Amino acid sequence: MGNVATINNPETTKAKPKLARQFVSFAFYQISPKWRLLSKEAKEKDKKELANLIEQFQKDKKCQVLTYTTVGTKADADFLLWVIAYELEPLQELVTAINQSSMGAYLKRSHSFLAMTKRSMYLDRLDPEHQEDRQHILPGKYKYFFVYTFVKKRDWYLLSMEKRQELMDEHIMIGNKYPSVKLNTTYSFGLDDQEFVVAFETDVPADFLDLVQELRESQASAYTLRDTPIFTCIAKSTAEMLDTL
Repeated sequence: MGNVATINNPETTKAKPKLARQFVSFAFYQISPKWRLLSKEAKEKDKKELANLIEQFQKDKKCQVLTYTTVGTKADADFLLWVIAYELEPLQELVTAINQSSMGAYLKRSHSFLAMTKRSMYLDRLDPEHQEDRQHILPGKYKYFFVYTFVKKRDWYLLSMEKRQELMDEHIMIGNKYPSVKLNTTYSFGLDDQEFVVAFETDVPADFLDLVQELRESQASAYTLRDTPIFTCIAKSTAEMLDTL
């Protein structure tokens, strides 16, 4: 009996360690047309400096930086830096370093979204452990990346938790029909203008298109206030991404 009492005593039971949450930044940059008028040598020097800068941040383990081109897919953005860190300061340090680089004088940050990872409030009944994954992003395994911000109507938050779970059950069921599409949901409450930033990774863009179309027909979508702008991105190494400019 003594052993049982010891096992059930909360003071002697070790709590599971909390997963560290992450800050996530989606920084979209647009290059000035004036930069393209520079000599080939000057442009190559600028690109090399910026690539080395990003690589150094990776080596120092200050943050993860994934690079994507949006050339040809978005008029007011040429590339995306998807940045993930355990503290807010490395995100600021990276942007400061970019601004101070030679190429920074020609770069405009046309869109910028800040968020954090967080355990989902809603249970995935088909895969209950999935919600744990949202606290730690493991990115960069797919060629295509789709990003958009998301704001719900205030009426959504007035619904009971049971009703919201019921509506999300349909939403989650639709998502599970497209295993080729990986969802990364991050949360911006109090950090930025939007409430969520949703980012989808896939090798099959057609599956993502069909997924979004089907989600539009779900009951939960009636509570969407805004889910734009939307960005279509293609994964590239930093050097390859800079070459698309």
